[in-house]
Amino acid sequence: MYFAALLARTEDGWEASDTELDDVETLADLAELAREAAADDGETVIVFIEQEDAWFGVVRVDGEDDPRVFVSNGAAAARSSYGEILTSEILGADEQDGVLDELTDLDGTEDGEPEDADEDDNAPDAAAVAPAGPLGETLVLADLGMDEQALLGLETGDALGEIAEAIGAADILEAVR
Repeated sequence: MYFAALLARTEDGWEASDTELDDVETLADLAELAREAAADDGETVIVFIEQEDAWFGVVRVDGEDDPRVFVSNGAAAARSSYGEILTSEILGADEQDGVLDELTDLDGTEDGEPEDADEDDNAPDAAAVAPAGPLGETLVLADLGMDEQALLGLETGDALGEIAEAIGAADILEAVR
């Protein structure tokens, strides 16, 4: 079971909404969903994702800038659908896939290789390479009131509540829980 919420920082404080992640397949999809939650272009939007106390993730989207991502437990997150989206981005799996695509012909095989050869069978999955600990940008919330040490010290139980309290959005997050 997942919990997800979007917190948009406005001139009047934080505004939150819970969200459905059903149509999210990539980090770009998640970033677009966050940008849609912002009332004005350039606003900071924080996406909270949590999977039943196994891991939590924080995605920060500032206007059109690239999303910044932190995951509490890379290995646990990589074994779940939404966590895999975050860990793959952090570990650079999308970049590796792009390099492989450039090396293949239009039929999906490398020059001189039979069509039934499958390179992906030998590639490690994100869960195999993701560390069983924090992964990503530990300073993602530093300017909002949650420093690196505090973020790294969180336990998964009520981590999102503690983060929301540190950034001044505890009441807002509680309203959508």
